[in-house]
Amino acid sequence: MTSARTRARMVERLQQQGIQDKGVLGAINKIERHLFVDEAFAHRAYEDTALPLGQGQTISQPFIVARMIECLRADNRPLGKTLEIGTGCGYQAAVLAGLTKDVYSIERLAGLMNRAKINLRTIKCFNVRLKHGDGYLGIPEAAPFDSIILAAAAPKVPEALLQQMAVGGRMVMPFGACTESAVQRMLVIERNDTGWTEQLRDPVKFVPMLPGVE
Repeated sequence: MTSARTRARMVERLQQQGIQDKGVLGAINKIERHLFVDEAFAHRAYEDTALPLGQGQTISQPFIVARMIECLRADNRPLGKTLEIGTGCGYQAAVLAGLTKDVYSIERLAGLMNRAKINLRTIKCFNVRLKHGDGYLGIPEAAPFDSIILAAAAPKVPEALLQQMAVGGRMVMPFGACTESAVQRMLVIERNDTGWTEQLRDPVKFVPMLPGVE
């Protein structure tokens, strides 16, 4: 259930689903996802599905993690200094940390942030800086960021995050409302010398991005 062979089969499935970035596949192959989920769900850790974390949050399905990071890295682009909004259990941060040396991650729920801290320490992942705070505000003291990735959906692009993008930077986020009838899409934003460009991509389904801290 938790062997390297099981992880390899998950990576093979991701390839079959269209993930082509060898770096992303390699980073995912190295992370023991079962260590990041509740023990009751450990037997499902390598299925391509989101799993509950408690407090209304989920660990994203492996395909979505892979696809969003692949979009960040498209056109042979290095991640550089990376900001993750919504640390959750720390799984996606761990994958990012395998692809760049400089990862910042912010989580509004103190309980989840503490859990992520333990999970990352367990796998000896020490290049992720965690902050308990409001994701809508980002981490201005560490800006600018070359890459920003959001793990929750918002109906509007947070202005603070746009301002924290470096020129030449890229942001990937789930965009849209979180009602039953709403359609969310992956939104890719790039910043250039004169402003920002946006492009809608794959349909996705994420929990809502909420303001404030708990």
